[in-house]
Amino acid sequence: MVLSQQIAGYLEASSWIRKMFEEGARLKSQYGPEAVCDFSLGNPDVSPPEDFLQALKAAAEEESPGVHGYMPNAGYPFVRETMARRVSKEQGVETPAENIVMTCGAAGALNVVFKAILEPGDEVIFPSPFFVEYRFYVENHQGRPIPVPSKADFHLDLEALEKALGPRTRAVLINSPHNPTGQVYDLEELKGLAELLTAASKRQGRPIFLISDEPYRRLTFDGQSPPALFPLYPQTIVINSFSKEISIPGERLGYLALNPEAEGVAELMAAFILANRILGFVNAPALMQRAVARCPEASVDVGIYQRRRDLFCEILREAGYQFVVPRGAFYVFPRTPLEDDVAFCRLLAEEKILAVPGRGFGAPGHMRLAFCVEESVIERSREGFKRAMERAQG
Repeated sequence: MVLSQQIAGYLEASSWIRKMFEEGARLKSQYGPEAVCDFSLGNPDVSPPEDFLQALKAAAEEESPGVHGYMPNAGYPFVRETMARRVSKEQGVETPAENIVMTCGAAGALNVVFKAILEPGDEVIFPSPFFVEYRFYVENHQGRPIPVPSKADFHLDLEALEKALGPRTRAVLINSPHNPTGQVYDLEELKGLAELLTAASKRQGRPIFLISDEPYRRLTFDGQSPPALFPLYPQTIVINSFSKEISIPGERLGYLALNPEAEGVAELMAAFILANRILGFVNAPALMQRAVARCPEASVDVGIYQRRRDLFCEILREAGYQFVVPRGAFYVFPRTPLEDDVAFCRLLAEEKILAVPGRGFGAPGHMRLAFCVEESVIERSREGFKRAMERAQG
């Protein structure tokens, strides 16, 4: 075998999105891109906001010596200060620049954190369904991923999480607004989670980290706002990126923020900064750091995604699908009318509709539909969803 057994296994485990991408390419080649309704990828299509584009131009025109050179591994000091003000506002806790590391997206930040805190065999718990890459990121650093089923409405199942907490638990990883379900966790359930982690940390004699992956934090609907976590639990690490909120996923820029009340702040920050370097990231992209520092409050028009969500929910409801209305992000995660979600996604593909089977996210019997596409594409899928439902029931 030319591959490691681990990577060979990963290729198989992560194949569903890749398979749908390949199926989409085939259908688009056969029928034309305009005939295919592709809801498989979470790749935002909304243009970046104008204030970011202007900031990017200004940053690109800078000509001072060293402007494209290395900076401290944690990022430019002035960028960290800007992000610290943003985090302080969001979390309601004064967070110093020293507690910020600029990273290569949220994915880079997660790998930095796991590199810094995990011993071989340490467990990282996360609710299921889950973002596909979580398993891989944990195992990258010899950790053990522990998915725990959520409630039927995709809120946290605190009883199940409490049972999963054990002597090797090192972290609980949550994602809100959530990929793939669009759920946003409420304050009360997060308070309950914080209480569980406080008690479990005391039992095992070392702190359990709460890691909050928040790349969709600003993409919420109906007046929702993700609760601040720093006031709830000291050992919290918040991770964010600019990929979704200003539609620049290919630019790979994010940050991590450590609660200033955490135990071992100085040691943790030193470890995060070192991990950022030795994992090969070295530092976050210089140009993007300088650009976002000019417009830290920039965001796409969330109303665009909310209108798409409403249209998609109307179409699915009309066709008889069961689903939880997403409160954020740009995904909806319906139940499939066939128990075999892969088989049903094949039926949809015959209607030129691309969806990702839920088993790829640890939730068989569901499918993920990404509505980061134009409304005309969503509308065009209306009759296809109806026909696929009728065939599944027939």
